Amino acid sequence: MPLDRSDVDTDQIIPKQFLKRIERTGYGPFLFFDSRYDDSGAERPDFVLNMEPYRGGTVLVVGRNFGCGSSREHAVWALQDEGFRAVIAPSFADIFHGNALSCGLLPVTLAEHQVAALIDLAGEQPGVECTVDLEAGCVSAGDLRFQFTIEATQRRRLLEGLDEITLTLRGLDAISGFEASRPRWMPDLTRAEAAP
Repeated sequence: MPLDRSDVDTDQIIPKQFLKRIERTGYGPFLFFDSRYDDSGAERPDFVLNMEPYRGGTVLVVGRNFGCGSSREHAVWALQDEGFRAVIAPSFADIFHGNALSCGLLPVTLAEHQVAALIDLAGEQPGVECTVDLEAGCVSAGDLRFQFTIEATQRRRLLEGLDEITLTLRGLDAISGFEASRPRWMPDLTRAEAAP
């Protein structure tokens, strides 16, 4: 799905009025809300998310500095809830990039001319399939093939579906050993049972 815009901030991705939800899901319908819907709530037919055959796309190709503005994980959650698995851009805002990796959304950084070529191809051949191969570090669409790099630890985490909790749990034996060896005079870190 091509979105030929630069400096798309997190308030454009998921406007602030939808941040009151306490769940991590259900944000998809609010993705790009102000661009996607008119004042009456009807879909704008000229916005790419509402156009066939882009509707239902899983790879978003955008301009530079994607995800700038306030640091809200909700932006990543909205993209994922709408079905996106990867976002390709020349650059990302640092916090958005970190949030994407932490939540399992792949941010792919390519050169500006490569992103422009992908956007042009999607415009010329609506519905063209784009494949992002994390193992091979390759984006392919039509006759285009571009290599990308990602830090090895982040690549492994995405391939194995690891988040901060699962990484912590992998060290549970070491954590338990450390806790068992704490001196008695230190505060007890276990929770006392609730009084009746």
